Amino acid sequence: MSRQTGSKAGKPEPLATPMEDTGGIDFEIIELFFFAYRDFVSDPDAILEKSGFGRAHHRVVHFVNRNPGMTVADLLDTLKITKQSLARVLKQLIESGYIRQVAGPEDRRQRKLYPTKSGRELALALAEPQSRRIERAFEGASPQVREGVKAFLSGMRDRKKAD
Repeated sequence: MSRQTGSKAGKPEPLATPMEDTGGIDFEIIELFFFAYRDFVSDPDAILEKSGFGRAHHRVVHFVNRNPGMTVADLLDTLKITKQSLARVLKQLIESGYIRQVAGPEDRRQRKLYPTKSGRELALALAEPQSRRIERAFEGASPQVREGVKAFLSGMRDRKKAD
């Protein structure tokens, strides 16, 4: 038996007991986040798949629709992704007619992003099932609970990256 791993021939022993809440780690909340996120994105994922799009496309369509006229730099800052990652996704959305890129009025090098009618329809189609899921979760909850959830989710954001 290896002294370090407590196993034969240097192979690690399989552990048959579940990981326990030790050191203040809240595994139950972590698991609820995994499942909530999986289910929250499942409906939009199915819609996006039909167009050959993914979650990055969803984020771009969402934020451009929520902030028409935002610059590419603003979007990069909001999403915290590289210019290279955004370029591919944005190109596909522009070529598919969901987003329009317009030169800035003062600085022609600046690129402002706007949704098209199709882009607005896509954003709504993606948000509707998510909104229904949120409303079902809040069924019977007080306005204070809703505000508490919003405060909790805001508190989860990385302070250095938060807008």
